[in-house]
Amino acid sequence: MNKLIITRWQGRILTALFSDKLAIELGLEEENASLGNIYIGKVIRVVKNLNSAFVDYGKDCTGYFSLTDNPVILHADGRRSGIIKAGDEIIVQIAKEAVRTKDPVLTSNLTFAGRYGVLTAGKTLIGFSSKISDKDWKDQLRPKLEALTNKEAGLIVRTNAYGREDELLRETEALMEACRNILKTAPYRTCYSLLASSEPEYIKTIRSCPAGSLDEIITDEPSVYENLIRYFEQCEPEQVSPVRLYQDPQLSLTKLYSLENAVEQASQKRVWLKSGGYLIIEYTEAMTVIDVNTGKYAGKKNQDDTIRMTNLEAAKEISRQLRLRNLSGIIMVDFIDMKRQEDKDFLMDSLREFVRPDPIKTNVIDMTPLNLVEITRKKEKKPLWEQLAATGEKQR
Repeated sequence: MNKLIITRWQGRILTALFSDKLAIELGLEEENASLGNIYIGKVIRVVKNLNSAFVDYGKDCTGYFSLTDNPVILHADGRRSGIIKAGDEIIVQIAKEAVRTKDPVLTSNLTFAGRYGVLTAGKTLIGFSSKISDKDWKDQLRPKLEALTNKEAGLIVRTNAYGREDELLRETEALMEACRNILKTAPYRTCYSLLASSEPEYIKTIRSCPAGSLDEIITDEPSVYENLIRYFEQCEPEQVSPVRLYQDPQLSLTKLYSLENAVEQASQKRVWLKSGGYLIIEYTEAMTVIDVNTGKYAGKKNQDDTIRMTNLEAAKEISRQLRLRNLSGIIMVDFIDMKRQEDKDFLMDSLREFVRPDPIKTNVIDMTPLNLVEITRKKEKKPLWEQLAATGEKQR
């Protein structure tokens, strides 16, 4: 049974996704989160040798804008070009949050996310999730989507859309309307205007879940409850709303679902496995390193059996920890050395299956002769430890 719990914790909105009573995603949302927001920005300077520019999108708010990643730049006056100069006003979206000393990353490749697809204003290609393998379905759908986007935008069809053609087409029309409205009104707005706000993180979590997979959504925040009801009425009217407003002054949602304990465990360096083995998770500047240890597990047969079973259990837990902690970039896993090639192959195949349900693109690359496995996971937001660090700073 899948449940989404949304509550307030230490002054911020905490979102927790549970599957069979086990937390698989945790996220803390800033009150004024800007990731995904669309602004009219002003080009401050162009750095030709880096093929990039720096753009102000608000008071004391500067972002990095790559000219390589933005072959088509959306000007606030309605023009599209590949050239900008200092002083130009352009439409930008925050694609990546600021990280330590790095400015936020801005883009003119505006995206409008739905449950079944993501509209791309800066690119006009129609693409499909790699998890959709039905070529016939894609071939018959492509011309319909091309007719709707009319070469004004592109569309990435999500895995959720497979078998839901009507819903996808209706949603694409709505996304196109939202995109056109922004581009139409931009010429009449002043510099630094906020053209569109990103949706709350809990809405993004709902959209990333397979349609119909959430059995219950529970919140004790009336404003969140109203937003959720409005979302289902407007965006998913065909779905029966699974939203419930929790009202029990004697027992908070945080206590009922042991959320503080879940956050604490997701913050610890050591993660115990049921068998007695454990993981050590460490963060470095360049990557995340995970070490697998047998710990107390001795196995019932021999050492090879112990190692094989520990590695397999670790692989499953690692796939959960990637989502739970929102780890991204390069993840290096030091599995316990195995001698037989068939054991290594089975472990790699199992690990790829374990990460497959992850809504964020995750690739299991390869295993080295030293049993080091490289995993890459797309960065879409801050890892949980950084979100918690921000909470700590506010408290101080």
